[in-house]
Amino acid sequence: MEIPFTKMHALGNNYVYVDLFQYYMEEESMSGIAKAMADVHRGIGSDGMILIHPSDKADVGMRIFNKDGSEGKSCGNGLRCTAKYAFENGIVSKPTFQIETKANIVQAEVFPNEGIVDYVTINMGEPILQRAAIPMLGDATEAVISEDYLVEDQSLKVTAVSMGNPHAVFFVEDIKDAPLYELGPVIEKDTRFPEGVNVEFIQVISEKELHFRVWERGSGITQACGTGACAAVVAAALNGRVSRQEDVTVHLQGGDLVINWAENGEVWMSGEARTVASGLFYYGREQIVESS
Repeated sequence: MEIPFTKMHALGNNYVYVDLFQYYMEEESMSGIAKAMADVHRGIGSDGMILIHPSDKADVGMRIFNKDGSEGKSCGNGLRCTAKYAFENGIVSKPTFQIETKANIVQAEVFPNEGIVDYVTINMGEPILQRAAIPMLGDATEAVISEDYLVEDQSLKVTAVSMGNPHAVFFVEDIKDAPLYELGPVIEKDTRFPEGVNVEFIQVISEKELHFRVWERGSGITQACGTGACAAVVAAALNGRVSRQEDVTVHLQGGDLVINWAENGEVWMSGEARTVASGLFYYGREQIVESS
């Protein structure tokens, strides 16, 4: 099976994108194709697969599959790349338009230069703070702000935020000491988070600047996570460490994002989106090679 693809990244968070305006993919095959594409040894190598598809509710739709084949609900970096692709390939013609995800519908604005989009702003909507909606076990209606959190004999403080997908945010004094490898995979699958969770460690540099590292649900360590950066700024604001209504620069491993938690409650994210390559993926070819 030959599948046309475009590989894009936003701050190093890279996905293989398939245009379902041009190509048909069976629902039952999506998870397997995502895993095969993401395989760095026998596939293209990526953090997962994103499908760009027609939508009855917005100008364009987006579905996210992690490298383990599981389906996510939202992806900030994926949204920026989807916006770039949609504008550059004529799916949309105006610089401001809507994208539907499994979580919600967001507004995108692209800034083209001679038809090429390298920078995108996304209105990610309002953060979800009620425990049951994140979801996290415990009192359904309360917010989780600097709550005691014991894991692997370590006593931490967690602030939980959903940006359409769940995030557990922890503050550290020095980002270099963040226990990403040790605790990331443990917290991701902690039963206190029934749907799993993205894990962020952040260091507050100032009221307008954060260092950030992430262990993504279903993908592991990635160089960037757009929804995670939004959740980090919301968590920092809830803990009185950054200001609302101010641009906060988040230094991710792959580069910087600018996040603003506006007065009306909406979170705005701005950053790069880049095209890496395009071509054909021969799905099933790896099984043929192995059996020959």
